[in-house]
Amino acid sequence: MAEVPVARHAPNEGADRVIMSTIHFAIRGLIGAFVLAGMVASARAEPLKPYKDALFGHARLLQEADGGDFRVVDYQELRDINQRDQIAERRVKRAYLSLGVRSVQVNETLDLGGRRLDVARVGPDRGAAFTVLFIHGRGGDRRLGANDFSFGGNFNRLKNLAVANGGTYYAPSIRSFDAAGVADISALIRFAAERSGGRPVVLSCASMGSFICWGIAREEAAVLNLDGMMVMGGPADPGFNKSAAYRARLPMFFSHGSRDSVYPAKSQIAFYRSLRSKDYPTRFVLFETGSHGTPIRMTDWREALNWFLDR
Repeated sequence: MAEVPVARHAPNEGADRVIMSTIHFAIRGLIGAFVLAGMVASARAEPLKPYKDALFGHARLLQEADGGDFRVVDYQELRDINQRDQIAERRVKRAYLSLGVRSVQVNETLDLGGRRLDVARVGPDRGAAFTVLFIHGRGGDRRLGANDFSFGGNFNRLKNLAVANGGTYYAPSIRSFDAAGVADISALIRFAAERSGGRPVVLSCASMGSFICWGIAREEAAVLNLDGMMVMGGPADPGFNKSAAYRARLPMFFSHGSRDSVYPAKSQIAFYRSLRSKDYPTRFVLFETGSHGTPIRMTDWREALNWFLDR
């Protein structure tokens, strides 16, 4: 009888195939995890390198609480204005400035999905390691946030910090502090997030510009594209605990002058305390004897941004 060919398998060959297949998918999963971790890591900006910290850092700490998240900083007009400025409140001394950053500064009008917005941009328009947006108060425009010489050179420092660390800074002109203004900045936030590839975006608002921040806090889509919000010398928001920002636990940084006659510091401190009592991520810097404009002049941008980027 002719021998009938029989298919032969090595012992446990089927099991080996299952094992190899399992290993194969496990390796693929592991590689995918590493790739995802790399993408997440690349989306986070590194801490900002120092820039004239000895000149712009806070002179003296008077009080500290909440593990360092609430601080009272010594502010003196004689030292922090008269000795820092060549012309008081108008032109800072040359030591505080690095004007080479102007070579990467442009004024442009952005078309944000049909909304046109005038901005000053410092740094690349794509691929920024992080993005900072500054919203001026009443009577200002994009020139205020791009002014190298006023506010003790603090905006010049911000511009240099952004460029030296691969970031981008936008100072837009706010046309109104109502829903239309909020819609403009919501569109700019989306634009910045898309252009940077999803890297960190921080929104900072000063004085009346804080109404833009509080409006953005209620825009869920905008909040998803933000990594933090700064309010400098602005009003408190009694409805914040009902906002999308509150639900997302968007980190909040406050700075205020203790003698602010426009928006009293005690209201903002009480607001901070209410957030802190709920273990909300927040920080407060109070400039003792400082007035309404003091936070714009004295807020340590490197310290504040590093707090956001480290979270």
